[in-house]
Amino acid sequence: MSDLKSIKSVAAELGLSVSRIRQLTDEGVFTAERTDGGHRRYDVEATRSAWLRYRLSRAGLPLDNAQANTPAGPPLFEREFELDGLAEDRVWAIVKPALDLPTGGPAEQILSYSFTEMLNNAIDHSGGRYVEVAAFATDAGLQIIIQDDGSGAFAHLADGLGLPDHFTAIQELTKGKRTTAPDRHTGEGIFFTSKAVDLFKLAANGIDWTVDNLRNDQAVGMSEVAQGTRVQLELDPATDRDLANLFREFTIDYEFSRSRPVVKLFEFGLSFVSRSEAKRLLAGMEVFSEVDVDFTGVESVGQAFVDEMLRVWPKLHPDTVIIPTGMNSAVEFMVQRGLGPRA
Repeated sequence: MSDLKSIKSVAAELGLSVSRIRQLTDEGVFTAERTDGGHRRYDVEATRSAWLRYRLSRAGLPLDNAQANTPAGPPLFEREFELDGLAEDRVWAIVKPALDLPTGGPAEQILSYSFTEMLNNAIDHSGGRYVEVAAFATDAGLQIIIQDDGSGAFAHLADGLGLPDHFTAIQELTKGKRTTAPDRHTGEGIFFTSKAVDLFKLAANGIDWTVDNLRNDQAVGMSEVAQGTRVQLELDPATDRDLANLFREFTIDYEFSRSRPVVKLFEFGLSFVSRSEAKRLLAGMEVFSEVDVDFTGVESVGQAFVDEMLRVWPKLHPDTVIIPTGMNSAVEFMVQRGLGPRA
């Protein structure tokens, strides 16, 4: 047993707290032997290997071929933090020097905003105990991963807003201004972050939502991330994207007022027919002055859906304009019927 290390030594080796090592041991992630006095002792290399497998499993990466799905080279930064009492700005101050960003440039501004917003979400909303932060260099630039061990973003939003499922939670996130804590949050963080970086991935509750701003595309798929939330931010350090201009695009009189597109309906179905679907789509949208509804890929819509979206709901919320886009001829026909004759 002389080659085995104490729990304090292993914690220092892995950069974890003693309480975290104890917790993971109790959960069966790590294996410990007991001394005659009842103290835990660990094989450092075996524990390190178990920790890597645990993290890859939580991140949805294959355990047998991790190199094929991770950036080349060692991480620029990697550390786990306890969420209790954590301050996102202080963590960013620790992470930023490792990224070697041009001082005051667009990339630093974008990542400073995006990182602190996403870490603050983990602190305030996840209900977890720990968050892992890692940064890597990739062929395309920089990749930052923030992963907590909480309830999962989609489940948290669905429960907090009374939504029918986790996929509907993605619709809510694409709107902006949707939050389960309106007294403390504007609901803008995920919306703007998803548009500020080159690639944004939010994985939780078995679902993966990707926003690719280089290709102007979104995708929703299944993910192996079942525990907690994993946010992935990717950005070219040489980007010339202007964060202030992004804010201006969706702002009127210094207030966040527009969202385009609200959601690509095709990601959630080929046909929309009911009033309840329209009500779920437009829930909370009265805070915006304009709302674009993108029908690209939708094959058909029903009269009740169109009537709710274009007549009933706007009548109840006269300060918000609904703008349908991306319609095929069949959808456009139904929408024109819903709009009725124009003066």
